[in-house]
Amino acid sequence: MELSDPSATRVTATTGGLTRRLLAGVVLAVLAFAALNGLMMTLFSVDQVTAVVIASAGAIGVATLTLRRTIAPLVATQADLQVRYEAALADALRDQLTGLGNHRAFQEELDRQVAAALRYEVPLSLLLIDLDEFKAVNDSRGHAGGDRVLRGFGQLLNLALRRADRAFRVGGDEFAVLLPHTDLAGASVVARRLLSQALQPTLRLAEFEPLSFSGGLSALPEFAVGPAQLYSQADAALYAAKRGGRTEVVAFDPVMEVHHEDTGSSSAAVAEVIARGQLRPVYQPIVSLHDGRVLGVEGLIRPVHPAPFADPAALFAAAEATGRLTALDLACIETIVAGAQRLPADQFLSLNLSPPTLEATEFSSGALLAILGRYGFPPERLVVEITERQPLYDLDRARSRLEACRRAGVRFAADDIGAGNAGLRLLAEIRFDILKVDLTLVQRSASEGQSSAVIGSVVELATRTGALVVAEGIEQAAQLAQLSSLGIEAGQGFFIGRPGPLEVAVPAPAPAPEPAVAGGMADWRRSIGLTSVS
Repeated sequence: MELSDPSATRVTATTGGLTRRLLAGVVLAVLAFAALNGLMMTLFSVDQVTAVVIASAGAIGVATLTLRRTIAPLVATQADLQVRYEAALADALRDQLTGLGNHRAFQEELDRQVAAALRYEVPLSLLLIDLDEFKAVNDSRGHAGGDRVLRGFGQLLNLALRRADRAFRVGGDEFAVLLPHTDLAGASVVARRLLSQALQPTLRLAEFEPLSFSGGLSALPEFAVGPAQLYSQADAALYAAKRGGRTEVVAFDPVMEVHHEDTGSSSAAVAEVIARGQLRPVYQPIVSLHDGRVLGVEGLIRPVHPAPFADPAALFAAAEATGRLTALDLACIETIVAGAQRLPADQFLSLNLSPPTLEATEFSSGALLAILGRYGFPPERLVVEITERQPLYDLDRARSRLEACRRAGVRFAADDIGAGNAGLRLLAEIRFDILKVDLTLVQRSASEGQSSAVIGSVVELATRTGALVVAEGIEQAAQLAQLSSLGIEAGQGFFIGRPGPLEVAVPAPAPAPEPAVAGGMADWRRSIGLTSVS
């Protein structure tokens, strides 16, 4: 059965009513003409010409009155429709949460303002804004709390910006501000003043709470020549601000454009590496400095042909820049565990996990244990290394996830101790089973007393907690003696063994029974052949 269109029915009804009214008006006008013409000639004995003139005037009057009564509702309807249309259009261009313009409104206004700026040869700047750590706000306060933050920031933009400036919410926690008649220097002043207001607000706003944001700026005609380029340059500057530590406004520099244009291709390349398994595991032995026995191995990753990355550093940098770090980390863990199935039962497998992955929604103890389960690798023999080169922003979440893995038997190592100041916080907040001293301290330990003192402090901490200290980056025989004298029990480095296939890193030993591993540090140390620390 074919359904009728209600709007078409209304239009047909309206058209039919109009036609009937017009016909009735014509009939009335004719009747009025005939009646007046006869009346003039009969009652007033006027000549025919005068009677026709008077009758025509009367007919015109009747017709006019009829048309007015017919058209008046149409005019009112048209006015009502215009009001409704404009209201609907305004709603379609407004973000309902903040009251700012939405992404569609931004695109239309960007095109309009760029065209005007080019036509009248005046500057135009664009500021792109990302609220810092907004995901953490949503996680801790729920979506209602996140909405309150967004509304408050919308209020701040409305009140803190100049009257000519136009603000838009273009994404979840993303905003854009068009600054007409403003060059890059002037836009930087406006943007930094806005950041200052966000951090320490002086305006009284009902729902606003202090927050930070990252901002990227570009300007026309200083750098851009059209709307797409203006947006791309501001986006590149925003990316630089976020990479630089956030809570910053960065103005576009032409050097940024080259790197930013590669982001899309880099993202696709990283995805291809993960999907096609273009990863090869290598293993570096970790040995006892007392007798040279292999205690375990550190699993590392190398990209393989045809992956377009020359080394692991380039691969991981591209993954971090394109938001694929967690996916890459999980793929690397799977590759390393899959290749370590022949690792002797009395040796541990150590692998790296980046702090952003530890905090990511996609990572969980279940995801890690599922990988181990697929290859039958005991969680008790796995050591996960957390580097101190990158900060942990949410220690509570990280600690919770680490403890969930620990309950399953997984051990943890603090990696790169001495490479930065984040490790002081990590060592104070998280219990580690292994402390890995950064190679720069190790390589200077034979000649610099200060580096030896730092290593000595790490050893003292490990003695109190029962943790195993591993020195990384051992490249000289002199370092072995120095580290042993400081009380370090284990080490790794090119002098001991380069990363390579598992059978090279760990020569096949005589068959050994599966060690029993309990939950305490003493049991774990005994399982890899080390004495307990009293």
